[in-house]
Amino acid sequence: MKQIRIHGRGGQGVVTAAELIAIAAFNDNKESQAFPSFGVERTGAPIEAFARIDKLPIRTREHVQTPDILIIQDPTLLTAIDVSRGCNDKTIVVLNTTKNKKDIKLNLPEKNIFTIDATKIALDEIGRNIVNTVILGAFAKITGIVILESLKKAIKQKFAEKGEKIINKNISAITIAYNL
Repeated sequence: MKQIRIHGRGGQGVVTAAELIAIAAFNDNKESQAFPSFGVERTGAPIEAFARIDKLPIRTREHVQTPDILIIQDPTLLTAIDVSRGCNDKTIVVLNTTKNKKDIKLNLPEKNIFTIDATKIALDEIGRNIVNTVILGAFAKITGIVILESLKKAIKQKFAEKGEKIINKNISAITIAYNL
């Protein structure tokens, strides 16, 4: 089973990111689940969401304590909370930042840290600083846990009510991130 923990702030689409991972995995004929963890429910507050993917039915429902993949949508959380708790030397980190990974202060192997300027891509392609879909393009490329086509299909399913324009902007953004 692959366990994923996503960190961000309220309003950044953290919960949606977990849902998109689960939908994409389901589209890949895998078992999946996604769920959030809220503290103080307000815009800007630290938020966590979780996803699990497996070939077998997933029976556990607790929070992801030891993630295989850690996605950090907001780099300011690195100094605000302990985002790396429960991680080990095999945990893969996908981080939205402009910093070089040598400058990232996490107690994890540098080779496991992947950085992307998801904010720039989101602003350029979507027109808003919401990086959740962008960072999932990088996640798909780095981990191979879900394929890009399944992620695109998940965006179409999840954002159907938002219209073709929003769907196409998000698909463009994840494709750019995937190809970086």
